[in-house]
Amino acid sequence: MSLLSLIAVFLIEQLQPLNYRRAVAEPIGAWADLIESNFNAGAYRHGVFAWCLAALLPVLLLGAIYGVLYSLNPVLAFALNVGVLYLTMGFRQFSHHYTEIQLALRLGDLERARHLLAEWQGRSTYDLGSEDIARLAIEGALAASHRHVFAVLLWFVILPGPCGALLYRISAVVNERWSAGDSAAPGDFSAFSRLVFGIIDWLPLRATASAFAIVGDFEDAVYCWRTQPAQWPDRDLGIVLASGAGALGVQLGRPVVDGVEVSDRAELGLGDPPDVDFMQSAVGLVWRATVLWMLLLFLLGLASLAG
Repeated sequence: MSLLSLIAVFLIEQLQPLNYRRAVAEPIGAWADLIESNFNAGAYRHGVFAWCLAALLPVLLLGAIYGVLYSLNPVLAFALNVGVLYLTMGFRQFSHHYTEIQLALRLGDLERARHLLAEWQGRSTYDLGSEDIARLAIEGALAASHRHVFAVLLWFVILPGPCGALLYRISAVVNERWSAGDSAAPGDFSAFSRLVFGIIDWLPLRATASAFAIVGDFEDAVYCWRTQPAQWPDRDLGIVLASGAGALGVQLGRPVVDGVEVSDRAELGLGDPPDVDFMQSAVGLVWRATVLWMLLLFLLGLASLAG
């Protein structure tokens, strides 16, 4: 059922792309803000209770609904799987912006490429060159493929029904919303949400990095994974970016000059500077990793049937 649900979601997404921000991020963000406004008294214990209410309770309710539907008719449970996966994962959350940026760079339209990158990533892109635009776009695509495809897919397989997919998505949004307005101190309100999301994302990060290494340049990907993430601001996400950069044979990270400002960023990857051709190579890397995951799911399904 898991493999069929994923195939159905990929097909539906191609026919009817989802407005992720409006349909998912904003409602979950509003729910997280509501819980925070009512329970944030600044202490760690308040954050624990609030996270259980904001993230754990919806997952438990979804699990109960899935169990009831499965007992009534497995087709209903399958439909719930597809619906939740459609809301929580998918390539179209980032592929549209990425494809448009790639096209603009091929046509030499830097101004449009800057505008599209700023719209996608919410950052200043004033006077960025084509190399920096390609670098930031590839980094964004590798990160988004992990957050919106591979991590959700792994948790969908781990927990029964669609519970894992919802757990990852709601935990990610809650952590992002609460951490943005907090002090990041060990005992603050958002500390528990950061801790739990770090645990939830630990295995998916390494599974995504492993998939990139297997379908790309394995030796360089493993070398970059082992040596480079510690210098990246978000060390956990740096694992995925370093492995992806090594698998592609491209230089990511590095300082980005935005007008008169220079963002000091560690170097990720090995090889040549990024360009529009490397953007196409990154698309191929993500799709090959997706095929690998689907093949593994198929083999797991065969093993369970044989058992």
